[in-house]
Amino acid sequence: MINKDTKLCMSLSARPGNFGTKFHNSLYQQLGLNFIYKAFSTQNIEDAIKGIRALSIRGCAISMPFKEVCIPFLDKLTDSALAIDSVNTIVNDDNYLTAYNTDYIAIQKLIIQYQLKPEHSVIIHGSGGMAKAVIAAFYDAGFRNVTILARNQVLAQKIADKYGFLALTKPKSQYDILVNATPIGMVGSTDSDKLSFSSDLVKQAAIVFDVVAMPVNTPLINEAKKYKRITISGREVMILQAVEQFILYTGKIPTDEQIQLAAQIASQQ
Repeated sequence: MINKDTKLCMSLSARPGNFGTKFHNSLYQQLGLNFIYKAFSTQNIEDAIKGIRALSIRGCAISMPFKEVCIPFLDKLTDSALAIDSVNTIVNDDNYLTAYNTDYIAIQKLIIQYQLKPEHSVIIHGSGGMAKAVIAAFYDAGFRNVTILARNQVLAQKIADKYGFLALTKPKSQYDILVNATPIGMVGSTDSDKLSFSSDLVKQAAIVFDVVAMPVNTPLINEAKKYKRITISGREVMILQAVEQFILYTGKIPTDEQIQLAAQIASQQ
């Protein structure tokens, strides 16, 4: 039952979805925590952040397009956010707002889980907040043969120079690992039915990783499955990063069974 002591957590996104709301609320219920989670959108990120502080909202997930523009309104960036100038999680401790990037942590864990090899060649499509998290995670995992593919050549080159990677506006050859870190293929986007990499590149790759979480089977993932390639989905990223957020907000560590149940509930229409 909601009461005066109930703690509120929230998310801010251009296109709010139900996954995070269902996932967090399921875990609150399973662990008997007096928390509630609600998704929001905004046209004024500065006032939204001020509201988090003023209303003592415990935590906030940050999604596109707010991952970078929210930074000036926060008090502290932890290493995971500072390294890539991108935020996806805010924790409020007595009106002091600390920023994290749990996307980065999730990508790191998936690199280990799928035993991706640093000697593999990688192409990462994107130059926004999620792409920065992916790029940093691959770099910190020891990958050096990495190409950044983006329409914004200036921004892509700036990121590439930071890590000693290559920046291109068009892919030139085949790659072992393809990573889409753009909204291409996302439900509700103008490119929801498009591939973020050509069919030829997918056919030549060994592993295809799409950070888009909705739908689970994006056009890119479906294309990779057609050629029987190893796939890593954005839903996996979403679950891992959401667990990290849950721990930051509540200080509680859910069991694998509790996480699986929350993910099942969150995936239901």
